[in-house]
Amino acid sequence: MSLALLAAPAALAAGYERVSIPMDGGHLDGVFYRPAGPGPFPAVVALHGCGGLWREQGKLSVRHTDWGERLAAAGFAVLMPDSYGSRGLGSQCGVKDLTVRAGRERVADAAAARTWLQQRADIKPGMISLLGWSGGGSTVLAAIRMERVPADGRPDFKRAIAFYPACRLQSESPTFSARLPLLILMGDADDWTPAAPCGYLAKAAQARGEQVGIVLYPGALHDFDHPRLEVRERENIAYSASGTGKVTVGTNMAAREDALKRVDGFLNMP
Repeated sequence: MSLALLAAPAALAAGYERVSIPMDGGHLDGVFYRPAGPGPFPAVVALHGCGGLWREQGKLSVRHTDWGERLAAAGFAVLMPDSYGSRGLGSQCGVKDLTVRAGRERVADAAAARTWLQQRADIKPGMISLLGWSGGGSTVLAAIRMERVPADGRPDFKRAIAFYPACRLQSESPTFSARLPLLILMGDADDWTPAAPCGYLAKAAQARGEQVGIVLYPGALHDFDHPRLEVRERENIAYSASGTGKVTVGTNMAAREDALKRVDGFLNMP
């Protein structure tokens, strides 16, 4: 499966299934991409950012469609839990007092998604990784803390990848310790979730002997991995580095292509 994420668009897996994921107190809606063939498959739980999974007319966003198709074409089942839509919420990018928090409710969502996958005969229960973007990346950091080892007796997540997470709270926590191999990917020009706190977090984790790597892409912004997002300014963001509510987002093709290679290599490590 090496470099399968770099497949041409025509070669990508197509289509997803809408699924319901049981959890305490109800259920989560989700999107499930399944590779061709009988399996069993390794899998990825993929966590959306503050904008949620969906765009206009109920279409899955371009980023999630692109990653879902690429990962499925590379042989990974992909489950994307809908943390906001399942609770009747839209975009949370401008909301300061969140009711669905990265460090609590969304960690529970990730755990429920892992359990749902592990109950399927076509999934390898010990080969499920965790991936997230922005707020979903922050959830990844919270979910892999040492004190959150699963208590359900099922295999833990195997690896974790966080795209441009907000690392400040984790890096300032004296108790943060990553129990899984973690890869952080972000732009050094990100003015939404600045890179410096993630650099501190990675350096401290490495000093403790934890398997935490970070890649900083020169000049890359938030959303650099989007397949086609023109560089532009966004307003009314609840938490921006400048405090003005304004941030800059956009695709960086060099960073995106490198990230595709790194994600492919990281997920396929033995």
